[in-house]
Amino acid sequence: MKDVQEIFNRIKEKQQEQKILKGIHRDVMANSQEYQLILEEAKALKEKKKKVEDNLKSDLKSEFQKLDEIKSYIASDKEMLSNMALTQLIKGETVGVVDEHNNKYQPVFSVRFEKI
Repeated sequence: MKDVQEIFNRIKEKQQEQKILKGIHRDVMANSQEYQLILEEAKALKEKKKKVEDNLKSDLKSEFQKLDEIKSYIASDKEMLSNMALTQLIKGETVGVVDEHNNKYQPVFSVRFEKI
């Protein structure tokens, strides 16, 4: 099995290579007149779409407020579910849930590294 530091270093090298290639790609796109013209057209369409959406949202203001509340409740419940599952797992208990179609779910945990 490889050393964690060795794999970390390899990931960093590939990320640097990826960054260089993305920079080249970005430069080529920036120098393409056709691409720039398409970007301007897309921007104009996005602005038009945004205006239409805003008009429709103003007509359905209460529904969108309820939608925002529901999103907030879902996010809160997901966080609570994660915390409860982790607590049960730490206690050595089996963790799992079943949906309305009898599909079984088990928790998936991941580890990521943050710069300190």
